[in-house]
Amino acid sequence: MEKPNISAVSALTYDLTLKKTLFMKNPDKRVPMASLTKIMTAIIALENPKKNDQYFVPKEALVGEDSMGLSAGEILSLKDLMYGLVLHSANDAAETLAYNYPMGRNAFIKAMNDKAKSLGLSDTHFTNPSGLEGDGKQYTTAYDLLVMTNYALSNFPLFDKVAATFTYDIPYSSLHKAYYLENETNLLTSYPGVKGVKTGYTPEAGLCLVTYLDYDNHKIISIILGSNNRRQEMKDLLDYSLKSEGITPPPHS
Repeated sequence: MEKPNISAVSALTYDLTLKKTLFMKNPDKRVPMASLTKIMTAIIALENPKKNDQYFVPKEALVGEDSMGLSAGEILSLKDLMYGLVLHSANDAAETLAYNYPMGRNAFIKAMNDKAKSLGLSDTHFTNPSGLEGDGKQYTTAYDLLVMTNYALSNFPLFDKVAATFTYDIPYSSLHKAYYLENETNLLTSYPGVKGVKTGYTPEAGLCLVTYLDYDNHKIISIILGSNNRRQEMKDLLDYSLKSEGITPPPHS
C-alpha cells in the first residue's frame, strides 16, 4: 500500500493499542510547535490546580491573536479556562493559567520545561505558555508531542473530555461575562472516531495538528507539523493507518 505523500515537514502516527508506529516522516526533527504548546500548558495547569479554583485574569494575560475574549479582572474556573485553551486555542487563557501559578508566569514556564525533561523529552523547549512567536526559541518534535499528548489523555479525564468537545457555553456569572466556545477544525464533526486534541499555526511553524482517533478498538494519535494542508493530510494519514491494520476507514467528509 502506497504511503501518503504529504507536505508536512514532520509527521508521526502511532497506534496506542498495539504500541506500533503506523507512519513517520522526520519524527525526531526539531520544529516550531505554535499552539500545540498548549498541550503542555494544560498538563501543568491540571497537575497544579488552585485550591479555591478561582483564576484571576491580569491585564498582562490579554495577549493578541487567538483568544476567548477574557477581560482583565474577571475570575474563571480551571475547567472553563481549559475549554478556552483547547477549543479556541486561547492565548489569554494560557497566559491566565500561567500567571495564576504559584510563583507566577516564569515559574510556570520552568515547570513546563521540567515536565518535558521528566517525560524524557530531550528535543522540546518552551519559552511561553501560548506558542506565540517572538520571545525565544520554542521547539519540539513529532515524537515528543506523541508522548506529551498520550500523557495528557491518559492522566487527565478533563483534558480527554475537553479535547472531544465541539461547543461549550460558559454562562454569565458575577465573576465573568458569558462565553460561547467552538472547537477549531480538528475533524471532530467530519471524521467518525476523532476525539480532537489540538490545532496550531504560526507563519514560522506552518499548519500543525495533533489528532486522537478512537475507532474499531484502536486508539491512534497522529501528528502533523509544518503542513500546507493539515486537514486533508490528517484524513489521508488516518485512512492510511487504518487500512494498514486491515480496517476499513469510516465514511467522512
